[in-house]
Amino acid sequence: MSQKILQINYKFSIPSADLEQAFLPAAPIIADTPGLRWKIWLMNEADSEAGGIYLFDDQASAQAFLAGPLMTAMGTNPAVSNISTKLFDVTEEHTAITRGPVRVGERV
Repeated sequence: MSQKILQINYKFSIPSADLEQAFLPAAPIIADTPGLRWKIWLMNEADSEAGGIYLFDDQASAQAFLAGPLMTAMGTNPAVSNISTKLFDVTEEHTAITRGPVRVGERV
């Protein structure tokens, strides 16, 4: 089973503080996503771009998240546009050397 990194980026059209408040209720729901180990929230206020980096246990968990209701809701949010998603394998040996927060078979 190979861990997967999901990278999601999007543009936003409201003040960043409003976006953060609007998405705050989603944080506990995302935290309870099956197969998700962690998410790092991203914000680039100067370019009106935000997103996240997610670590999933496997491809199936990442794909289920992408096909789920949170992504559907994001896609219909008028304050969000240009959603980009990318899925990557984790090179675990190299990541461990550089102290990346991933461990095989262990929740961080």
